[in-house]
Amino acid sequence: MQVILINGSPNREGCTYTALSIIEDELNAAGIETQMFQLGTEAIAGCRDCGYCFEHGTCAIGDIVNEFTELATDADGFIFGSPVHYASAGGSITAFMDRVFFSARRRVFRGKPAAAVVSCRRGGSTAALDQLGKYFAISQMPVVSSQYWNMIHGMSPDEVRQDLEGVQIMRTLGKNMAWLLRCINAGKAAGIELPLSERVTFTNFIR
Repeated sequence: MQVILINGSPNREGCTYTALSIIEDELNAAGIETQMFQLGTEAIAGCRDCGYCFEHGTCAIGDIVNEFTELATDADGFIFGSPVHYASAGGSITAFMDRVFFSARRRVFRGKPAAAVVSCRRGGSTAALDQLGKYFAISQMPVVSSQYWNMIHGMSPDEVRQDLEGVQIMRTLGKNMAWLLRCINAGKAAGIELPLSERVTFTNFIR
């Protein structure tokens, strides 16, 4: 079993990375393989609404989004991490998730557990978490929770580690993700598969 942890911060080893690393340690301790996926500092274009992905299953913009989609196909779970910018997720991870989930949610993400974590100095964390959680809710993904909302505070990795409650929240989240993955694996071994999907019905609210 493998979980991909997505660092949506441009800082490779900053506060968001520190939070994800705490989760990663718990997953590894439970025997879950992990991979850290860094978005980096390169600009990520927003969705063009071109419809290419409907026909081809990948995004027309050949960048980090398609690279991640290939990795995600074989992954069993996901943790998306973001800094908080103006009480919302960062611009890069927002553009990234818009395109990843629009182009691949039905064939890649359905039935796979996911969680979001956010890092902030002081406020705006719950609004950012609400934003990120909507991607999972529309994609039929089990959402992994912790003992409190998945947030951690600090202006530097050292300050993040001093947020003892936040650190504990990350540890609990890692343990809960590992537990759910084992439960899903046990269910598959017992012959329990995902429910059959209905053909999606679209309705537009116009007369």
